[in-house]
Amino acid sequence: MPIIVTMPALSPTMEEGIIASWLKNEGDKVSDGDAICEIATDKSTVEFQAIDGGFLRKILVPAKGSAKVNAPIAVITETADEDISDLKFEEVEEEKLESIEEKPVQKSTAAAPSGAGVNVMTFSPPPAAEKMRVKRKSSTLASPLAKKIAAEKGFDLNVVRGTGPNGRIIAKDLESASPSAFVSTKDQDYLFPDGSFDEVPLTPVRKVIGERLQASKMSIPHYVISQDIMMDRIMDLRLQLKEMGIKVTFNDFVLKAVALALKKHPEINRGFDSKNNVLIQYKTIDISLAVSVPDGLITPIIWQADYLSLQDISQETKRLAKKAKEGTLEPHEYQGGSFTISNLGMFGVTGFQAVINPPQAGILAVAGINETAISKDGKVSTGHIMSLSISMDHRVIDGAEGAKFLNTLKHILENPAILIL
Repeated sequence: MPIIVTMPALSPTMEEGIIASWLKNEGDKVSDGDAICEIATDKSTVEFQAIDGGFLRKILVPAKGSAKVNAPIAVITETADEDISDLKFEEVEEEKLESIEEKPVQKSTAAAPSGAGVNVMTFSPPPAAEKMRVKRKSSTLASPLAKKIAAEKGFDLNVVRGTGPNGRIIAKDLESASPSAFVSTKDQDYLFPDGSFDEVPLTPVRKVIGERLQASKMSIPHYVISQDIMMDRIMDLRLQLKEMGIKVTFNDFVLKAVALALKKHPEINRGFDSKNNVLIQYKTIDISLAVSVPDGLITPIIWQADYLSLQDISQETKRLAKKAKEGTLEPHEYQGGSFTISNLGMFGVTGFQAVINPPQAGILAVAGINETAISKDGKVSTGHIMSLSISMDHRVIDGAEGAKFLNTLKHILENPAILIL
């Protein structure tokens, strides 16, 4: 009897998956537990194993094709010659496959993702102009010889000052010139009509990110509290540890400090169940860490971070970040968490506000470390400041509680000896 293989639900938020590759060909023998294909979900790429043995008789969704959860993707039979001619499936045409590699198309008609039962306005760009704009050529004066030299050596005549009659550029003016790092667009023709655009299809990951963050921002009453942290002591401690052969990042310090602060303020280690309309009091401190991946971001989890040493946190963070970028995280490594940290410090930003990752009730935005002037006791000196901003769900956490948590976090980070105990 033929066995219909369907697209599995590999994560709670997965609605469809993309067949990244088939590991078996039609006609191949399949044993129970064999990996038959790789599926790209809204979180990562995982191997899909056969539950029953037999022969892979027909592939219904080719590589790079997508299918909804529970939709047929293949047929397995007990014998290699079992008749499957009576099976009827809607053929998936190659040009209709929603693929990560699909080419952009003209004229956008896509609506914005909707958020958790809330009516949302949709926006689309107006169509491009029908006519191509014509750009008028500049009237840079230059001698024929100067133009020839400029063409041969890559000089931009628009940035050369002419000393000839009426400002005309002559060969002598090019003796001290150098090839331009940026080519002037002054004389270039327009390539497209005004307002031209392409539409780029959303990948499953990007769809989920858009839907969840839009729903979060629209349905959760965010409020933000910010605080500047003096980082000089942590910088000194990090240098001392480095000299001892122990390498940790500033993010490792922040993560450990957040775990200790959450232990002191359990009212921050909460969430909100919007389905049942109840608060969630997490019993364990499980910190989600936002990691950038090619298609968007994912939040692997440092489980029970308050029980881990600084070195343990550093090693676990590196391991999870590596798996996240390779797309090999297991579901238990990214599903859940009680609090999130988003760090953009490596990009040099001076501050930002993060969007809450539901059902959690809080997320910490970590900016870069910047040297700045500091006034203390009437004297001006320099110090290194890092800005932290915490976004909270006002249904769960009041402003005073959020401020107390942030003050505790500031105290720990400015007195970092406790982080290595």
